[in-house]
Amino acid sequence: METRGIGNIKMMVCDICKSNDATVHLTQIVGGKMKKVNLCEGCSKEKGVQDPTGFSMADMLLGLGTGDEMESVSESGTICPGCGFTLADFKKLGRLGCSQCYKTFAEGLESVIKMMHKAEMHVGKKPARAIHNLEVTERLEALRTELEKAVGKENFENAAALRDEIEAIKKQL
Repeated sequence: METRGIGNIKMMVCDICKSNDATVHLTQIVGGKMKKVNLCEGCSKEKGVQDPTGFSMADMLLGLGTGDEMESVSESGTICPGCGFTLADFKKLGRLGCSQCYKTFAEGLESVIKMMHKAEMHVGKKPARAIHNLEVTERLEALRTELEKAVGKENFENAAALRDEIEAIKKQL
């Protein structure tokens, strides 16, 4: 927070242009954390602060809705068939309504997600439980393939052992 003083009076400087005195002060609590933004009159008008339905602090802080892609999707009036969300709802709340929204607004979201996360695909850690489930599923598929081969070769003793192993794994799940 940048301030400048005139005598005993301290004025805050606009967080956007960094040159004019801030006359609009916004506070929003996101995820339990308070975020404050100070704007001059010009920047607040530019960001649409006077139109409460068209402005979201998330837009400003995250840069949402600034790309041409978001504007073209916004103008199309697209509504998510899963939850009824519109792009205006997304811009206002800073989040989507359901998993179907990702497909519905895909055209505009790709650039926004890339800008926010520096990538389009998650490449981080996976939960240990998910890794375990994936390994078990892959093991079951391998056993089923072996079972089909054993039955095809009429090796019924091996097939019975594989069937029992598959059943034991299924009970564990």
